[in-house]
Amino acid sequence: MAGLTAAALAAVGFLAYQASASAPDTLGKPEKSPSASASRSPKDKKNPTALPAQSGTGERVVYSLGDDRVWLVTAAGKVKLTFEVMPGTVDPTPGKYAVTSRTGSVTGTDGTPIEHVVIFTTSDGVAIGFSAAVDGSTPKPDPAKKTGGIRESRAHGDAMWQFAGISQKVVVVP
Repeated sequence: MAGLTAAALAAVGFLAYQASASAPDTLGKPEKSPSASASRSPKDKKNPTALPAQSGTGERVVYSLGDDRVWLVTAAGKVKLTFEVMPGTVDPTPGKYAVTSRTGSVTGTDGTPIEHVVIFTTSDGVAIGFSAAVDGSTPKPDPAKKTGGIRESRAHGDAMWQFAGISQKVVVVP
């Protein structure tokens, strides 16, 4: 039964991801208020790799919009790994989420083959999650397209895949 549930969740996640790939290019990047743009600067200028203080407790993935950085945090609150990422054009709202689907490999919304897709939310019909390009690239996304892929290197994609199973807590901070 658990296997069927996992397969169904993976299928739904894949379909949501594919649906986001078909979003019209004319929709573009959502407009942001000046205060939202200003929040995209690192919070700790002396130690930009420091885990954000208000990121919760327990085992979790922490994603900082301002730092374009991810932390994989153990149940004991220790940082297992931190790394920079390249965000898509659609940002998640800061808050607490859980991994809802995972897909081993698929074609990204930009046409690039990607692997280790870990989806944790949607926004305006766009699936948002972490992934790695099979070719290892992490280019800036086309601002004219709605993309929710948060690109990481292949090595970091492997680490995320191992760490973030279905229901894994994901905390997004400003």
